[in-house]
Amino acid sequence: MTEQLTPGPHSVVLDLTGRTALVTGAASGIGRACALRLAAAGAKVRVVDRDADGLRALQDEDGGGSLQPHPLDLTDAEGLDAAERLAAGTDILVNNAGAQLVRPIEEFPPEDFRRLLTLMLEAPFRFVRGALPQMYEQGWGRIVNISSVHGLRASAYKSAYVSAKHGLEGLSKVTALEGAEHGVTSNCVCPAYVRTPLVERQITDQAAAHGISEDRVVSEILLADSALKRLLEPEEVAEAVAYLCTREASFVTGTSLPLDGAWTAH
Repeated sequence: MTEQLTPGPHSVVLDLTGRTALVTGAASGIGRACALRLAAAGAKVRVVDRDADGLRALQDEDGGGSLQPHPLDLTDAEGLDAAERLAAGTDILVNNAGAQLVRPIEEFPPEDFRRLLTLMLEAPFRFVRGALPQMYEQGWGRIVNISSVHGLRASAYKSAYVSAKHGLEGLSKVTALEGAEHGVTSNCVCPAYVRTPLVERQITDQAAAHGISEDRVVSEILLADSALKRLLEPEEVAEAVAYLCTREASFVTGTSLPLDGAWTAH
């Protein structure tokens, strides 16, 4: 029987007192879990999302004054410029913001392809570009890019998402090579399907694309390649991110950590 996870106390020992972190896509899902995890470790966390109401709700939930909301649209030029400025002075950067659209290539709107690549590849580049100068100056920094199993494997009907995540893997590796002599690590975390609003919307899109029920999408498509037949929880991803921010992870850089239930073991 597959183990069912009930999120419990934080398992990774992490003290980020005095550190400043930045988490994108923080209003829900993985970003929300990462923001709360880093705040619980003592960091001041700049939380970024275009959902201003979601950021305010997150700030209220934290209650400790550690979360600083910054509503930004990372798909337009003004938002990207603001992102680079906001990243200055951060010690930890978690690039998580993402979106999905499921369509065959011949039906994929070019403007949506461009929008998704801007959000999931250009925006992380701009955040990294803004964060590196201080990280280099102080000789310490942690960059964690929330990639996906689709950064390592392709799936049909997801041309923009797969392209963006493969690009993010490359950006992360280049950052690791350039940052190594400055004490800056850069890694990707590659989850399979996580219990988030993004996945819930994707289930609906996949059902429409394949003409099948949403239950069949979960069992026959989402979990088809996973040996573990359950969705991943956001808190599990946040614990992986926490480990990569520890002192003990200083030699882990330029790599990708799959959280995929043995999907990539095939």
